Amino acid sequence: MSRRVHSGRQAGSEKALGVLSRDPTQAVDGPQGNDTLLPTHSGQDRKRHYGLFRIDTAGESGRTGIHPVHFIRVCFRSTCTLSMLVNVLWPFVPAAVAIHFARPDLHVWVFALNYIAMVPSANLLGFAGGELAKKLPKVLGVLLETTLSSVVEIVLFMVLIHNDKNGDLIPVIQAAILGSVLANLLLCLGLCFFFGGIGREEQSFHEAVSEVGSGLLLVAGFGLLIPSAFYSTLSSSSTHTQITPEVLNQSTLVISRATAVILLVAFLMYLFYNLHSHHSIFDEVLEFDEHQDEDREKELKRAKLTLLECFIAIAASLAFVCMAAVFLVEEIEHIVERGVSDNFVGLILVPLVEKAAEHLTAIDEAWDNQINFALFHCLGPSIQTALLNAPLAVIVGWGLGKDLGLNFEIFMIVLVVLSILVVGNFLRDGKSNYLEGGLCVLVYVIIAVSTWYYPKIETQGESEA
Repeated sequence: MSRRVHSGRQAGSEKALGVLSRDPTQAVDGPQGNDTLLPTHSGQDRKRHYGLFRIDTAGESGRTGIHPVHFIRVCFRSTCTLSMLVNVLWPFVPAAVAIHFARPDLHVWVFALNYIAMVPSANLLGFAGGELAKKLPKVLGVLLETTLSSVVEIVLFMVLIHNDKNGDLIPVIQAAILGSVLANLLLCLGLCFFFGGIGREEQSFHEAVSEVGSGLLLVAGFGLLIPSAFYSTLSSSSTHTQITPEVLNQSTLVISRATAVILLVAFLMYLFYNLHSHHSIFDEVLEFDEHQDEDREKELKRAKLTLLECFIAIAASLAFVCMAAVFLVEEIEHIVERGVSDNFVGLILVPLVEKAAEHLTAIDEAWDNQINFALFHCLGPSIQTALLNAPLAVIVGWGLGKDLGLNFEIFMIVLVVLSILVVGNFLRDGKSNYLEGGLCVLVYVIIAVSTWYYPKIETQGESEA
């Protein structure tokens, strides 16, 4: 059985990545008992293992402890020029905190400054997570980096749930869940395909990454659609059923909570698949992608954070992110009162700022021809949002007595399912180009324009009340 799995994996790698043309000096046979063919940094093994951590030239800093001046310099320079430019926004962080306490009556200014302050804070969190990921096994490192970026989203969801009164913020939370998936699938993936395709005829990615990712997203989209379809069908005027709006709302809420638990089980299966049963496939793919990096020599020489500095940067960025998230959420109701649709805030504005760091990382990887890493950073957060963050928000709301379910606006959930189908079709051939990326971004812009004019719709129970 293992022989057949290996032969299929090797054939897939040769087809999608062109390993037949690989330089022999860049690949060596693995140790006895390991069937995979893994590229290494040079002809000799330069890795050092400290328990769970694998320190090599990709993550080695050459230092220990913390050096404050060097620490700040490394964090500011970040990993790419685009990320470094985002760090110019750091003066907005203290300004956002100051205006929240000094002039709380300036709601628009407080919202705007904290919205901007979220970007450099999330960027630092993404950078520190990436530095820590380089000191871990490949797949575990990427999943940890994705999870740290999802912390921003989880914090926003928890603050929104805590501040919700009479269900006013529930539409914003539901729209933010779907908006996060849309932003990763259409905007982030589209920009990766577009910038990665500039100057190249096409980019090829491994079928193991694309097929597993698109399959999981399709299942997640189907799971998120069921409660909405159940409610919309029975609440339709053309359906003659003997059920009251109160019973219908309660039944939909129960279905949502059951679906949330089932999606969490699916997420655990996804983790087991990536980290245990099939991790060697993804390790091989990501290892080869590291050698495809066009800035590899520059990356190896770049100054890096120590392990302690990684933890300090993560802790500091999380503190700034949480503060900005709390201050931002407190102003949402005032922004909605000024004519901005709560659906637009949730579907477009919130996902853009919470996923900023993840998007910058993925675009930089696609530009450097690391398209498999970019796919991991596009599909991974979407999977975590659908299978972990959304169910977690429902379960936490359940524990706090909030009627937060997966009964989305049918308009929005249909957009998400169609987006999953479109992206899955683009991923099917294992290749991408700038045209496919540009089309995805244009579709996202169309959705943003439509959401701006989409009004708030009250349920039957609310309208009768």
